Amino acid sequence: MDRRSFLGFSPLALLAPVQALAQEKSKLKITSVRLVQARPRRPLPTFKPAAGSWSTGGVEVANPMSVYPEYKPMRSLFQPDPGKIGGFTVEIATDKGIKGYGQGGPAGGAIVEGHLVKLLLNEDPFNIERLWDILWRSTMSYGRMGAVVHAISGVDLALWDLVGIATGMPVYKLLGGETKPGGRIPAYCTGNDIEQHIEFGYKRLKLAIPHGPADGREGMKKNVELVKRARAALGPDGDIMLDCWMAWTERYTVEMAEMFEPYRVYWMEECLQPHDYAGFGRLNAAIKSTRIVTGEHEYTRYGFRYLLEHKAAQIWQPDIHWCGGLTELRRIGALAAAFDIPVIPHGGGSRDCVHWIAATTNSPWAELFMPAPGGPPAVYKQYEEDNQLTRGPEGIYTRPSDKPGFGWDLVVS
Repeated sequence: MDRRSFLGFSPLALLAPVQALAQEKSKLKITSVRLVQARPRRPLPTFKPAAGSWSTGGVEVANPMSVYPEYKPMRSLFQPDPGKIGGFTVEIATDKGIKGYGQGGPAGGAIVEGHLVKLLLNEDPFNIERLWDILWRSTMSYGRMGAVVHAISGVDLALWDLVGIATGMPVYKLLGGETKPGGRIPAYCTGNDIEQHIEFGYKRLKLAIPHGPADGREGMKKNVELVKRARAALGPDGDIMLDCWMAWTERYTVEMAEMFEPYRVYWMEECLQPHDYAGFGRLNAAIKSTRIVTGEHEYTRYGFRYLLEHKAAQIWQPDIHWCGGLTELRRIGALAAAFDIPVIPHGGGSRDCVHWIAATTNSPWAELFMPAPGGPPAVYKQYEEDNQLTRGPEGIYTRPSDKPGFGWDLVVS
């Protein structure tokens, strides 16, 4: 545009997108909220994993129940049976036929159906901040953590998806646009199929630690052997992180950090039970060879404020489906940014959370999970396509969908 054209350009034209949003907002009204069964329109091909493949459902992983021998071998022995108290998908529809979908955490679906629906009907879905506050205040007497916040999370995500679809914009653009060079987000892979992940191209690996205090010195040695194997396979430059899943004690954590020191561990995650803010603070002050991180099982900005007050973690790890949804994740991220704390969400490579990472300057990485080894090439090709993966100096990169909303491609029933 030359100078003459610029001077003749009407400033009102710049307001057109804002006016369009305002008009769309005034036209929509929530007419239904329901739980649905949703599956990918193009599911990954089924296959039998290779013998010895790692899975958190079928192998031992250190956990809070490891102190009880009858529950120690695998998580499925103490977690709810499949389909009993799982996560959920909620559909929010409007009078103009526009729908949004959100996923929430375990046991939240019953709260959506039994309470939150009546607070959402006939409301304007663009009033996301108002609706979040209504849901929060109305459940405060019996909520604030756990299943209630899981419920709020799913509803909030459905509203963001709906608004993105109504405006024709991907959610990351609603949040302010891309913040990463080339729009690519460096990713790390969680799981103990180490060789598969490295061969695929990952240069950052997170290992699920199998043993805790109940396993004594022999368990400590086996933990070290796992990390040693990963470092040998990855080489000197890649990053290794450890998921300790609420299983350790302070003393055990200090000793393990000393034993891991030769292998340059980038972080140790959720070593203690999540409410032990003071304990995390002491670990963070005492351990210098790695980073102490946590937050996967923390709820809302109020929980993360406790982490901040106790100087409990060098990196925060909220889960978008559990912490209060995208609206609350934005607040958590802003609180962290004020203190120069990176936020690397649990499960952040999911097709909704990756929008927030893309638009957030203090969120540097996304967490991804690979299909088990042993499948046909089509499985891993589709995994690349679904997650929009590319390769570069930091290994594997992902990015959000450019379709409106979160870009779900679901079959709903």
